[in-house]
Amino acid sequence: MLSQEFMSLERRLKQRSDSKCEFCASEENLKVYEVPKSPKGDLEANILICNNCFGQIENPETRDANHWRCLNDSMWSTEPPVQIMAWRMLQRMRSEGWPQGLLDMMYLDEEMMDWAKAEGDGVDKTNELVHRDSNGVILQAGDNVVLIKDLKVKGSSMVAKQGTAVRRISLDHENETYIEGRVDGQQIVIITEYVKKI
Repeated sequence: MLSQEFMSLERRLKQRSDSKCEFCASEENLKVYEVPKSPKGDLEANILICNNCFGQIENPETRDANHWRCLNDSMWSTEPPVQIMAWRMLQRMRSEGWPQGLLDMMYLDEEMMDWAKAEGDGVDKTNELVHRDSNGVILQAGDNVVLIKDLKVKGSSMVAKQGTAVRRISLDHENETYIEGRVDGQQIVIITEYVKKI
C-alpha cells in the first residue's frame, strides 16, 4: 500500500507539473523521483518524471543524448529539484558537445551549486582512472569490446577465444588495465590491452 504521505506528494507534483514529466513533458507512465543528496524534503526534493527519463538516469548505458535535448526547455524551470537534475544530466553528457552551451547559460546560486555537485557531477576528474583498449581508445562502462587474442581464464579450463564479443563491460575502479565482462555466461576479468572497442 502506498502511504497517504506519498499519495499526497504525487498529487502535488502532478499539480505542479500539470501531470507531465518535468523533463520531457511526456504524460505517460509518470513516477515520483527523489533527487539524490537533497538538503530539503517533500516537494523541494522530488520531481515527476516519465519511465523513459527515469530509466536513462538510472542506467547510463541506455542514455539517448537526443532525448535529453528536452533540457533546452526544462532547465529554465523555476523548481530547484528540476534545475538540479537538469544541470546534472547536462554534466553527464558534456562529451556530446551541445550540453556545454546550455550549461554556460545556466545559473545556480552557491547553495544550489553545492547540492548539484553533491553527486560528483561537474567535479574535476583529472585524477580519475582512464581505461583504454589495445588501440588507445577510451573504454567506458557499458561499451562492447572484442578479444584480440585467445585468453586462458584463471581458475578454470576455459579459454576465451580471439574474436569473442564481450558486451556491456564494467570497469575496475582501482586498476585502469582491468575490465570485466561476460564470456560464455561467465563473468571474467580481462586485461584492456587484449581487447578492441567495437
